[in-house]
Amino acid sequence: MDGTEKTGAMGTTGKRYHYFEDFQPGDVVELGSRTVTQDELIAFATEYDPQPFHVDPARAKDSIFGGLISSGWQTASIYMRLLVDGLLNDTVSLGSPGIDELRWRQPVRPGDTLRAAFTVLECTPSKSRPTLGIVRGRGEVHNQSGELVMTVTSVGFFGRKGAPTE
Repeated sequence: MDGTEKTGAMGTTGKRYHYFEDFQPGDVVELGSRTVTQDELIAFATEYDPQPFHVDPARAKDSIFGGLISSGWQTASIYMRLLVDGLLNDTVSLGSPGIDELRWRQPVRPGDTLRAAFTVLECTPSKSRPTLGIVRGRGEVHNQSGELVMTVTSVGFFGRKGAPTE
């Protein structure tokens, strides 16, 4: 087991999402959780973000963080995995033009269990491409103590009901 608990793409109403029309502003999708191990944290940072407070426990103790912490990019990657497994794989997702905002609020430490949720903010039918709709949403990641460790505001494209997918 890799530490991921899949909760499925279930909104607050208990319905499964499939198409753009199935999203409503205010819907919250619980995405599941994952525990971050020290070995995973160091391996990710060694490859992608080799700052001392991510890769060297001894040097991390002397940093402003007082110990080893995850790269924010690893936290974002974990969120993305939970988003795909907990929501996007059960939709007609047509990609994304990007994110509007990403914030790391608290450090993630070895042994932390991260829990993620996605809240629908806006749903707008595309004016130029009638086969898709645009969903703006806010992702939140909390640790096992309920502390908010990361937020992300993103935009996604989803297929419309009855429209051919591209």
